[in-house]
Amino acid sequence: MSAPHSRPSPAASAGGPEPAACPGCGAVLAPAPGSTGADGAAAACRRLFEETTRGAREEAGSDATAAATVHLADTAYAAQHPDPADPGAVHGVLDTLVRRLGDDPNPDPAPQRPAAWQMTPADIAADLDVVGLETLVETWARTVAEDWSRAARS
Repeated sequence: MSAPHSRPSPAASAGGPEPAACPGCGAVLAPAPGSTGADGAAAACRRLFEETTRGAREEAGSDATAAATVHLADTAYAAQHPDPADPGAVHGVLDTLVRRLGDDPNPDPAPQRPAAWQMTPADIAADLDVVGLETLVETWARTVAEDWSRAARS
């Protein structure tokens, strides 16, 4: 097996910031303008999430389905991107998530975050042109709950 290539990424070759993994979900994104590394990737992930759900947010005031989709998306995002200043808060978020989904894959929250995620906000953004936001958010929320459940069992 050959060694990986050590060529600079296209972003670095063009003078742009190196892509980095979001510390919440692991999605590899170009950092937000003016930032680098994990903090920049986290900001880029948040911005991508907000842009992806913007249309539903605009409709939420007059459309109950859009409002429910936004609430579920916000809950899934919070479960996948817990506040590092309040790590215990994720347990309340997970309780809300499993109640909203109508099932409880594991009533005992994992003591630590999942090592990997099946789906991230980047996956939702990538598939939005072929699958509706409501379906994508429902799938994402279920996979986030499953990932936490799997982490609790390991």
